[in-house]
Amino acid sequence: MQPTNNLRAIDLNLLVVLDALLHERHLTRAAARLPMSQPAMSHALARLRLLLGDPLFHRARGGLRPTPYALALEAPLREVLAQVRRLLAGAVFEPAASRRAFRLAMSDYGASVTLPPLMRRLRREAPGIDLEISYASRGGMIAGVADGQLDLALSVFGETPADIRRAVLFHEGFVCAADAGRGVPATLEDYLARPHVLVAASQDQRAAEVDAALARLGHARRVALRLPHWTAAPAALAGTDLVLTVARRTLDLAPPGVAVAPVPFPIEPLAFEMIWHERADGDAGLGWLRGLLSQMLA
Repeated sequence: MQPTNNLRAIDLNLLVVLDALLHERHLTRAAARLPMSQPAMSHALARLRLLLGDPLFHRARGGLRPTPYALALEAPLREVLAQVRRLLAGAVFEPAASRRAFRLAMSDYGASVTLPPLMRRLRREAPGIDLEISYASRGGMIAGVADGQLDLALSVFGETPADIRRAVLFHEGFVCAADAGRGVPATLEDYLARPHVLVAASQDQRAAEVDAALARLGHARRVALRLPHWTAAPAALAGTDLVLTVARRTLDLAPPGVAVAPVPFPIEPLAFEMIWHERADGDAGLGWLRGLLSQMLA
């Protein structure tokens, strides 16, 4: 940012506005994110332009396009705001008195496992804490934690950068599900003879654990249905010969008519983890939330 000799003249709330605009690339969405009115957001942007001596954003199709100067500010701005949050969090965190929002990313599987017990605890012990939940691919979650967009991400992760901290919340085994009328495959031969449902968020994402286990045995399955959401998969089995191989807890609320049985070949359980950036190690509030998640899901 351009140097100034009078820090008292700077409203630090403008930095939060700039961060929201850089994240959303849209005036209305940035206003809703904070939240504030659209006229107030427009006024804040005008003040930022005057303060920094740069247009910062130009109108573009569907939103705003940052100037090169604004883009250069994005990474250091997020680091500054992260440091300010740590400063204000202090060494002591009082959940019952806290008025704070945490940004988490997880899949719908992670949300179905995590959110019911977590929200019960938060509403009882820390009613002033808000959660903002988003979804991304595993790579997107890691990137969001790395650049400060996310406080925590919960998923099954492979390799992560050295500055990303991680902790296993629980290990989860796999089961097979199928229409009860057709039955669940009892042997590997029967399993390979049936078409399968694959849950994956993107075209290049693979069901690493299941397909890696089959590959070690020299086999591959035929995927007849690929979809991005765990919650829709069990319902797709009804009246078909499809087989779904998923983490056990996914089927805790399986619809009627779905049969569940063990997987008919060896497969390692998955490790469901949470990740955060090392710069948040001193954040007492985030440390409390991590401890709560570990306690609930162990």
